[in-house]
Amino acid sequence: MKNNETAMKKDFFSDRVREIFLRWKNECGKNKKKYLAGPYLFWSVSFTIIPLLMIFYYGLTDADGAFTFANIAEITTPENLKALGLALLLSLISTLICLILAYPLAMILANSNVNHTSFLVLIFILPMWMNFLLRTLAWQTLLEKNGVINSILGFFHLPALEIINTPYAIILGMVYNFLPFMVLPIYNVLVKIDKDVIHAAKDLGANNVQTFFKIIVPLSLPGIISGVTMVFIPALTTFVISDLLGGSKILLIGNVIEQEFKQSSNWNVGSGLSIVLMIFILISMAIIGKYDKDGEGTAF
Repeated sequence: MKNNETAMKKDFFSDRVREIFLRWKNECGKNKKKYLAGPYLFWSVSFTIIPLLMIFYYGLTDADGAFTFANIAEITTPENLKALGLALLLSLISTLICLILAYPLAMILANSNVNHTSFLVLIFILPMWMNFLLRTLAWQTLLEKNGVINSILGFFHLPALEIINTPYAIILGMVYNFLPFMVLPIYNVLVKIDKDVIHAAKDLGANNVQTFFKIIVPLSLPGIISGVTMVFIPALTTFVISDLLGGSKILLIGNVIEQEFKQSSNWNVGSGLSIVLMIFILISMAIIGKYDKDGEGTAF
């Protein structure tokens, strides 16, 4: 009897030890997964949260560290209002052109076969692998007075294309650089539309135009909203494109902020103007959250 009781106690003790060990092992596995998020957390805090806190600190204080709204109010000066207005105008035009070009391209991609689609998608993504600055410099070389395009036109005795250092060159640079950000979200939504829905609309008597405007466009609205936002915001805040293709003669709000930081060394005013641009970013995030709740318009 004693031997049986001793054996039962040993088995019970072994089971408890095994249970505790397995529980400890599972907890360690969960903690390891949490540790994998450490580099991302460090990156986000170091390069997103801390810079944003610095922007808000400098934007809401003066040179002496006192709280003020004067830096934000600098947006109301005639020069800054003109730069903001021009940036909004060029951004809207570029976004509209991108939408007009991107929607047919996205439909072509969505209606192509799988292998062909993969290759076409690669064509649109491939330029994004190249450095943004190099792509813009390439257009500067193409468009300048003695550039490639004008050299070809001169060879055929055609008039030179004087587009460099004008708003048209800036719009061209914006459209070229940001067009993939419009194509991919729309394509991502169109490719998910059930073909049976389109066939059902046609079976009920809808023609191609009615099917497009009443079926395809409403279903692709999340992709349109996402694409418009992904093009409009970087176009509004850019300063590299206007510097290189505008010849520093055309000042957008991004150029004004750059000058406040780099030339005037006035971090307070530069941060205040940056806070104004953040308002547009928050508005765009709210629009995406309203019309694309399921993330259907995500580009990647």
